[in-house]
Amino acid sequence: MAHTDQTDHTMRCVLRREIAGTIGVLTDEHDFRAMRRYRSFTFHDHAVYLRQVESLLRTRAAQGTHTTIALFDPEEYAAFCTAAGLDADAPATRARFTAELAAHGPTVPYEGQSLADLLPALVDEAVRQATWEYTSTLLATLGSCATCGEDLGRAAFTRAHRLLHRVLETAPPGSRHLVCSVKGHPAETLLAVLLVEEESDGTPQIDEAEALEFTSVLALGLATHSPGGLVMRISPPNGPDRIHGWRLRGYGLEPLTAAEVFDAYCTDVESGDLISPESNVDYCAPPDLGDDRLPPGHHH
Repeated sequence: MAHTDQTDHTMRCVLRREIAGTIGVLTDEHDFRAMRRYRSFTFHDHAVYLRQVESLLRTRAAQGTHTTIALFDPEEYAAFCTAAGLDADAPATRARFTAELAAHGPTVPYEGQSLADLLPALVDEAVRQATWEYTSTLLATLGSCATCGEDLGRAAFTRAHRLLHRVLETAPPGSRHLVCSVKGHPAETLLAVLLVEEESDGTPQIDEAEALEFTSVLALGLATHSPGGLVMRISPPNGPDRIHGWRLRGYGLEPLTAAEVFDAYCTDVESGDLISPESNVDYCAPPDLGDDRLPPGHHH
């Protein structure tokens, strides 16, 4: 009998390592305070709470268990409980909400890194997902062109995809860091970042999710003729970094001169004061995109 119990325990331990888990984390003090209104949430200090989360992550990793981290938003949690008719002041409900986050919300895997590194990555992932959802929604609501009947959002996305392809295709060799910013309404600025590394044979490595978000932000700027720009920093295997830039103009990208790129990088956005230029960096006019040779698209 004792042998059977021990065998069962061993088998359960083996199975436990096969179970993936998700932990919903309250990343900032404001959200932590919002959860303290629930009596079943027994933590009183945010710093202590984060230390306990990190300890739990290390323990699970030592046991060979995979864990992902989700961003726990108290307002979304309250709305979830109301919509589902669940008791918000119950650990089981929080666990159910966390399971929903694992399926649909932004998550990042725990791979032994500290929370100091993990939480910013989680927040960035949440911002990326929110940006993608926001731009996709706006593009979908633009409707059809009154002149030709073409779907404006789809046409703008196709145009943005072609422009991004040309930007990367004409860029000098090296890893590339691209930033696209579009002035939204009323005063918000949408920002998307795309990192493109190169294999030893020159083949680009592109994160598809980042590329979709980047393209959607660029497409929204093109479709709405909003002020914005695109900047690309190239780090070649040898030699100084190169920085190129374009402004969104009409239905395309207008290249910045080397002087305009220098001014953009060496001016403080808030104060307007000059900033010392970086060493070992060249501020350059971008390569010709050959935009006139792009396949025809929607231009109304």
